[in-house]
Amino acid sequence: MQKLAIIGASYLQKPLAEKAKEMGLYTLCFAWEDGAVCKDLVDEFYPISITEKEQILKICQKEQIDGICTIASDTAAPTVAYVAEKMGLVGNSYDCACTANNKYLMRQAFMKANVPCPQYMMVDEQNINHCQLSTVNYPLIVKPSDRSGSLGVTKVENKEDLQSAIEKAINCSFKNQAMVEEFIDGREISVEFISYNGKHYPLTITDKVTTESPHFVELEHHQPADFSKEMYANIYGVTEQALNALDVTNGASHSEYKITKDGQIKIMEIGARMGGDFIGSNLVQLSTGYDFLKGVIDVALGQFTAPKKTLDMHSGVYFLCRETAYLQPIFSKTSSIPEIVQYEQTDSELRYVERSADRSGYIIYQANKKWIPNNKN
Repeated sequence: MQKLAIIGASYLQKPLAEKAKEMGLYTLCFAWEDGAVCKDLVDEFYPISITEKEQILKICQKEQIDGICTIASDTAAPTVAYVAEKMGLVGNSYDCACTANNKYLMRQAFMKANVPCPQYMMVDEQNINHCQLSTVNYPLIVKPSDRSGSLGVTKVENKEDLQSAIEKAINCSFKNQAMVEEFIDGREISVEFISYNGKHYPLTITDKVTTESPHFVELEHHQPADFSKEMYANIYGVTEQALNALDVTNGASHSEYKITKDGQIKIMEIGARMGGDFIGSNLVQLSTGYDFLKGVIDVALGQFTAPKKTLDMHSGVYFLCRETAYLQPIFSKTSSIPEIVQYEQTDSELRYVERSADRSGYIIYQANKKWIPNNKN
């Protein structure tokens, strides 16, 4: 029986653990026990921090694993790459994972390879001062250099609000660093790819709806995005260029973009892992028919075959919060709405959101066209 190590045990990894069990794999999982919803889904659970790469490596060597992976976790990706590299397993290089996990290093790689992206600068606790930043144009986006889920992200309209936004981002950052970048006004999308041995396979493009300024938390995702074939080809071309700039060679990737009104393509960042918010674990298969989770595992085990799309459907997710309170009545009548394939209300309290964790539930759909709730304003 093949052995697969899974880094992380939160709800993000649950679909991966379930898919591995479905595939008949023996699974080892590493994560803190608090919030480890995968603990009872795997064969062996180790209560070890996902950043303890040396300790995890020793156990994986002892257990002689056949592959290692994670989904939707930037923090886990370097550990996955480190173990894979040391054990000669399929994965990205450790250098690649570290670069993709640091927005500043990522932007440097993009600039060097002429990948279109916003102008930027790095700020840490040693150089927070308005003098250095006095020449930039507002508005700006300030974000931690190494976090996801909209945590610590702020749109800054003027110089007076800049320092507090930087301090907030630094406090949220593992490395105590913040990215300050030009604000790009445009349509938000993400691009879902899977790669194997340096060859990149496009899967689909996801449309995003966010709370907009100041925090830009995702409220909706929809696949496929409504673009012309020519625009799809252009976006996919930029994505391949960006993946090569980061030396991403194996596994899922989730690339985030802004598309300006005049059609300019600006890449914001790439996660060298599957997109969260059900994008990779659910929506891709619902819209294309391709089992993305199995693909990620197959890459890790070195038994990948090129993806085949068997469906041409629309899929999406709506998130419940104060901004989307119109969704709440739908939870009591989901059985009468055939488009809804999965839903959950995780909290009775609806909050205005500043980060993804503030949301209180979700509704996932599959339909012949983009599904819009009847009572959406």
